[in-house]
Formats: sequence, structure tokens, C-alpha cells
Amino acid sequence: MSESLALVGATGAVGSIVRRLLEERSFPCKRIKFLASSRSAGTQLAFCGEMHTVEELRPEAFDGVDLVIASTPDEVSAEFVPWAKERGAIVVDESGYWRMDPTVPLIVPEVNPQAVADHAGVIASPNCSTTQMVVAMKPLHDAATIRRLIVSSYQAASGAGVAGERDLSNGARAALDENDYQYQAFAHPLAFNVIPQIGSSKHEGYTSEEMKMVHETHKIFNDSSIRICPTCVRVPVTNCHSESILVETERKLTVAEATELFEAAPGIKVVDDLSSGKYPMPLSCSGDDAVFIGRIREDLSSDNGLAFWCVSDNLRKGAATNAVQIAELLAARNAAV
Repeated sequence: MSESLALVGATGAVGSIVRRLLEERSFPCKRIKFLASSRSAGTQLAFCGEMHTVEELRPEAFDGVDLVIASTPDEVSAEFVPWAKERGAIVVDESGYWRMDPTVPLIVPEVNPQAVADHAGVIASPNCSTTQMVVAMKPLHDAATIRRLIVSSYQAASGAGVAGERDLSNGARAALDENDYQYQAFAHPLAFNVIPQIGSSKHEGYTSEEMKMVHETHKIFNDSSIRICPTCVRVPVTNCHSESILVETERKLTVAEATELFEAAPGIKVVDDLSSGKYPMPLSCSGDDAVFIGRIREDLSSDNGLAFWCVSDNLRKGAATNAVQIAELLAARNAAV
């Protein structure tokens, strides 16, 4: 059990879900405090039947705190994490700032829970598009060793935060009314459109979002030999990222074997009946913590290829739930000492 837990970014979209999950899952801690920017300080939040006042994020706020769960922009994480570490707290961080630091484990509990033992005060949670992909990869990689992977992501507006959701809603209304709308979160109209760029230009025609999927996957599996070709696309969907994934394995996996592996894996739900029109879709997967798999089929273009469709709630498993699960790993490890 943690004596004291601090939730940083408590009033944000992901922070609000983390708060709800901590309550629903009865996270073991004696005291909790909620931290946010000076703009949100003083806000009242309900937790476990009591009202709590949000405190301003500053160094002294971490006095007496054992564990921190944080959902903030990268630049905020870079500033506050040293404050928390100096005061002896362990930080579970959802920003991208610490993910590729060699001293910081990057963890998805269904994939590499053992890495939690290697932390030096900070544990990172991966990018949402990476998280659902590696959960899906894990049972296949363990059984037949993935050598190559091609992934195309169809990422929801909520991946760009509240501003992204607002852009989609307001932009769609404006388009239907044949009015102009000035998008805030996206460089191009998202309503009735798809944008084949997420992030900045990064490496030989790949974007920063795409390269995150490559580098983070290699780190999580501790295997840089897995060849990955990602394409990340923003689509006019409010919530839940979808991914079309093709894996090539060292030995052939049949559809029946892969389905059995998926069904037995933690955190995965299989919905796969093409003839009945049953497969994962954002509308049916939103609000769930699982990674949903469907459209499982053999690749027609390679001997050891397997294709499938993957959908997951990017605000939950892609962010909030994964961070809470990491915190639960830490709590269980402390209880066992």
C-alpha cells in the first residue's frame, strides 16, 4: 500500500479517468492529493465520497508523497518529475518526455511487467497507439516470434485532447451547415476527411508518431530486430484508435491458433465473426479497458503472415488504465517486500 498518492494533471481528460479508475479499482493508498496548474488550483473534486481541493503543481506539493501518477505535456513533466524524485516519490508518467530515457522502464503490464523492478524513480507509459499494438503482439511474439510488422493506425480526435474532440464536433457542424470553421488542434479539416500525418516530420518520410511506435515497441520487447513499418492517420472518429496490423512470424500461425492465443491473453477480447458483421469498432469499444481483436486472417502475400484488426480506447488502455495498472504493479511489489 502507498502511504500517499498524488495525481498530477487531475483535472485533464486523462487525469479525470485516472481518478475514476483509482476509485473503481479501490487502489490501496491512505492519502491522496490532486495537483494541476495554477489555472485549475482551487477546483473541488470528488473522490471516494469526499471533496478534495486541487493544489497547484509546485515542488512543495510532493512533500510526503510516495507515488505519483501524472498526465501532463512533455515540458511540464520535464520540470516536475525531478521535484518528485528529490522528495523520494516514484513517478508513473504518461508524457512522452521520459519514454526513451535508458534509465526509465517503459511498461505495458500485460507485456513486460517484470521491467517495473528496474526503475530509478520514474516509470513511463507508452504512446497510446503503441500500447494497444504491443498488447496484441505479445501472445503472437511469445508463440512464434514476430520478425516483421506493418501497421496502419486510424486514430481518433480524442488523441489530440479536448481540443481535438471539440474540433471534430464543431468542424462537422460547420461543414454540414456549409460554414467555415477555424481548426485549433489540426492543420487540416478533420470532419469528413482523413489526415495522413500525426506528429512532425521525423525520419526519412516518417512522422514522430510513427517513429514512436517503432522505438517504443523495440524498447518494450527489448528486441530491436523486429522490423516495423507504421503509417499513422487521423480519422473523424471521436474516441478509440483502430489499427490494421500484419505480422510475419518465424513459424506459421494458423487463424485458429492465433485466435486461441488472443483469447487466452490478458487484456484482449476477440470479436471476430465476419459473416455476421461482428468485429471491433470504435463505437462499441469506447469506455472499455480491453484491446479488441477481430478480422483475423492469414496473409495472402506471405507464407508466415497473419493480418488482424485492433481497436482500443486510447484514453483508457492507451493512457489512464495503463498508468493505473503500473501503479498497481508497484503497490503489489511493495506489499510483497
